[in-house]
Amino acid sequence: MMNGCWQAVKRRKQISDNDDGDTQLARVLNLFDLTALGVGSTLGLGVYVLAGSVAYNEAGPAVTISFLIAAIASGIAAICYAEFASRVPKAGSAYVYTYVSVGEFLAFTIGWNLILEYIIGTSSVARGLSVYLDALIDNQMSKLFRDLIPMNVGFLASYPDFFSFIVVLMLAILLSVGVKESSILNNIFTTINLATVVLVIASGAMKSDPANWSIRKEDIPDGVRGGEGGFMPYGIAGVMAGAAKCFYGFVGFDCLATTGEEAQNPKRNIPLSIVLSLIIIFLSYFGVSTVLTMMWPYYLQNPDAPFPHVYEQIGWIEIKWIVSVGAVFALCTSLLGAMFPLPRVLYAMSSDGLLYSVFKRVNVRTKTPLNATLISGCVAAVMALIFDLHQLIDMMSIGTLMAYTIVAVCILVLRYQEDNTSYINKTPSTLSQILRQVFNLNFLKRPNSLSSNITKMTVVLFSLSTAIFCLLIDANWELFSPIHICLMVVGATMILFFIVILRQPKFDCDLSFKVPAVPFLPMLSIFMNLYLMFQLDINTWIRFAVWITIGYIIYFTYGIRQSIEGSREKLELSEHGQNGKHAFEGKCYGRPVAAHTMQSIDDLNNANIDFTTGSTVQLSHQ
Repeated sequence: MMNGCWQAVKRRKQISDNDDGDTQLARVLNLFDLTALGVGSTLGLGVYVLAGSVAYNEAGPAVTISFLIAAIASGIAAICYAEFASRVPKAGSAYVYTYVSVGEFLAFTIGWNLILEYIIGTSSVARGLSVYLDALIDNQMSKLFRDLIPMNVGFLASYPDFFSFIVVLMLAILLSVGVKESSILNNIFTTINLATVVLVIASGAMKSDPANWSIRKEDIPDGVRGGEGGFMPYGIAGVMAGAAKCFYGFVGFDCLATTGEEAQNPKRNIPLSIVLSLIIIFLSYFGVSTVLTMMWPYYLQNPDAPFPHVYEQIGWIEIKWIVSVGAVFALCTSLLGAMFPLPRVLYAMSSDGLLYSVFKRVNVRTKTPLNATLISGCVAAVMALIFDLHQLIDMMSIGTLMAYTIVAVCILVLRYQEDNTSYINKTPSTLSQILRQVFNLNFLKRPNSLSSNITKMTVVLFSLSTAIFCLLIDANWELFSPIHICLMVVGATMILFFIVILRQPKFDCDLSFKVPAVPFLPMLSIFMNLYLMFQLDINTWIRFAVWITIGYIIYFTYGIRQSIEGSREKLELSEHGQNGKHAFEGKCYGRPVAAHTMQSIDDLNNANIDFTTGSTVQLSHQ
């Protein structure tokens, strides 16, 4: 029974070339639509709140460097997503990517995580929009709700935000109408958003004073928190702390990976739109943070609404209101981008049988997953109603980082997967063969099952050692103390694991986009994501554990039995028996796809394979 359960949770999704066009959803999104969706879903609170908040609290004028570091970390994750999008043009984002390359159980884990991320993302942006508008009307809305319906519960907001609740419900209805109609509105809002960013940068450049980047400590007024002054008033630690916050300003581009069944030419347009949107987002953040800290001293910024405050201080009231209106449109765009991928993930998981079938029903007229959109919209609306902005933000980060980590792991698994087109491997490996293959002393050119398994195991060990390294680096240690020595040993072990993977042969595959510098960039992504995950507080991990527990109950009571892949495997076994079809044609997806069959298992027994080289030495027939 345990063996059967293990086989079930590690089964992988099979897709063929014919799946590219097999979809009930409408392929209406072109390159411009996809790029606008990526920019709109990401460029929201980060521009209008995050830049001023990080400059005031963590980094000072060096917030520009914080955004650069965050952009590099996000860029590595983005190119991993881009390669996956070129491999698997299906809806579902990291969920499908994991399903075709690693296994069903881990895919469900990531998919369930993405659902949490997108629900919280939608709720937090809606609440942020409400708070921003409330600040422009002197907090009259919050005062009204707090007086009429106060909520004196510690883990809930101080008042129910009915404005956020209504906004999310209206958005869910809009997304239910049709993806093209939603895309048109998103394009309009994104254009207004970018025009506002350009206005901020242009007007800010006119009032910029480079002296605000070199304020001396003695010039900072008494009683004002300003650090040591200068460009980096809080040192390298402040810049890195700011980068950790700025990283979340780039969260959202992964929604593009969920549009695989609604994008035109997805193998080309999705990777290209991911790269283009990330470039536009970074340039916007960098330009806005530059002019903001040059227009007004960093220690006098308003961390909640920086631009209205700065424009009011310099006497440009008209520009203040223009920017405020643009910010409202930007937050609406960000809200649309945050909610757009949520029903697509539900649709993908339900179509695979891992979630209840109610989520996979597509409306005949609108060609959208109507039930998934409306149900997820109601859940997000309720969360926006009862939780405040800070509680929502604290709950959303861990899912994103874990998804990015798994995507990087899957890139490594796919690049070093066994090449099933050249041989059929049945011979068990000896200890000497394993030790020689660890550093590829036979100079194997094409991967086999041994080299592939070594890579998988090494990736797991690298991830575990990275987690230990992240725990140790945050501990209080002195030079040559026991913790410092352990840190050096673990660091050396991580380098050794990198060398082991570097020595393994890669599976060459023709793709429209590939991650460069493999395995360095995916392993760097794993390290950066795990480091940021360990910066989260214990309450975030507890909430995450509760959510995952609920998901696993659904999977083991429903998904594992209703899985489409499980049903397919049972059908194949019933038709051909356990000794049936085992020859595969190598594909560039996650798992080789069955191409032809052998007469019986005796054909496998007659194949004599040199395991160390992966080549066929002799093939005889009895």
